[in-house]
Amino acid sequence: MTSTAVADLAQEILDALDRQVQIAPFSGRLDAFSNDDAYAVIARMRKLREARGEHVVGRKIGFTNRNIWSEYGVFAPIWGYMYDTTAHDLSNLGDGFSLAPFSEPKIEPEIAFKLRTAPRSGMSPADLLGLIEWVAHGFEIVQSIFPGWKFTAADSIASNGLHGAFLLGDQRVTPRDRDEWTRMLESFEIELHRDGEHSDRGHAANVIDGPLHALLHLIELLQHDPHNPPLAAGEIITTGTLTRAFPAEPGQRWNTVLHGIPLDGISVTF
Repeated sequence: MTSTAVADLAQEILDALDRQVQIAPFSGRLDAFSNDDAYAVIARMRKLREARGEHVVGRKIGFTNRNIWSEYGVFAPIWGYMYDTTAHDLSNLGDGFSLAPFSEPKIEPEIAFKLRTAPRSGMSPADLLGLIEWVAHGFEIVQSIFPGWKFTAADSIASNGLHGAFLLGDQRVTPRDRDEWTRMLESFEIELHRDGEHSDRGHAANVIDGPLHALLHLIELLQHDPHNPPLAAGEIITTGTLTRAFPAEPGQRWNTVLHGIPLDGISVTF
């Protein structure tokens, strides 16, 4: 794609996100629209958002859960940026979180990490854990600017990985016992409840064998990205949904219970 075309798409997406409107997928109106084109678009959109005062705080990884690939027709992980305007601490939400800014929002329970040091390609999960400042549990709110959640992988990337917001729970400083935490991050289970009723049960391995593996995948993916920078110290990365994604609606209360890992469950009311 030409730089002008990339800039035009980035502006169109940002306008759609700002106005909470939906648009036709790019894959249906362009002769060819690749994942590489889409990553060029989110790089341009980053510049637009930074120009108006927003700051990148990290990345979100999407479609790491193989169990949902066929549901959405996307068969490999993608990623997008998280900003200081889209990442929120659950403890600061007060009476609840508004879904008004989002198009067809869904909720996803996830594991997030904060990097103490920039990672490198080819690390083992245990070595990567040694570079992590804290582990946390959170909810990601994903959205679709494309009606009915119908899109290609490239469309989903261009819309900033479908990212709407990330709601961060308490952070657990990474302990010294890397081997035990590496094991737990590959084996824990999670229950997701809506309004007190069971909605789904997930397993760490749903996320490309575990959240650390999802992070390793992103590190490798960024090695071959000519448009966007590699991960840096201080970034927060949320690693993808551990369960199915569910429609989020005002008035709902969602909460989680985790088993096999010393992280507290979280809750949010919309």
